[in-house]
Amino acid sequence: MEHAKRLNIPRAKRLGSVRDGMTAAWIDISVPITSGMVHWPDDPGVSVERVQDLSRGDAANVSKLELGAHTGTHMDAPLHFLADGAGLDEMPLDATIGPARVIRIEHPQAILPEELVAHRLRAGERVLFLTRNSERCWNNSRFVEDFVYVSAAAAQFLVERKVRTVGIDYLSVGGYVHDGVETHRILLGAGIWLIEGLNLSAVKPGSYELVCLPLRVAGADGAPARAILRPRGRREGRHETARSKENKHGNGHK
Repeated sequence: MEHAKRLNIPRAKRLGSVRDGMTAAWIDISVPITSGMVHWPDDPGVSVERVQDLSRGDAANVSKLELGAHTGTHMDAPLHFLADGAGLDEMPLDATIGPARVIRIEHPQAILPEELVAHRLRAGERVLFLTRNSERCWNNSRFVEDFVYVSAAAAQFLVERKVRTVGIDYLSVGGYVHDGVETHRILLGAGIWLIEGLNLSAVKPGSYELVCLPLRVAGADGAPARAILRPRGRREGRHETARSKENKHGNGHK
């Protein structure tokens, strides 16, 4: 996978805004939807086709989109893995609008409870995981099978901490080989809302304002979404420091 063709997918963009006389940058953490873009194996391919074109004498430019519900940056509904689960159109809007925390994950293979302990997750938090996926996977023209994912044990840990929303920086919270179904069922079964396919390459760990809204498709198991972040204040240096100390001295979960 490392030798696959690299794509020129732009890093997350900063969008300027003004608040209280100071410039606060919104960061677009969505991936652009393009024809032929990488997608989950067995999911529909992606096509963006201009079917009417001003340059051909048409009255307007009109495009046709063909893509799966779980294309690029998207959200999963409970219905995705639970037969009686809610559709994405039933999601409370504040599940993905409001304060969020970006947490850096150092493990190169999976998110594990041992690494999450130091971050002192709180009930109701919206948590986005920044892994090596953001820099490594999104510029690859082929699907990367060994992306960093949320292990089933970490999923259970997140449920026990009663977080509200979980985001990950590749196409699935569950792994391709391990814990794919299990992680989804644990999180969705507990009512945790999932954002997948984020690009956090321009983001540092810390506290942010999150806005992420999926398309309002009736009864959808998932839908593409636009996600943006804006820094809220000080970086979570104390959390990073605590994590570093626990990694150095060990903790009771190892």
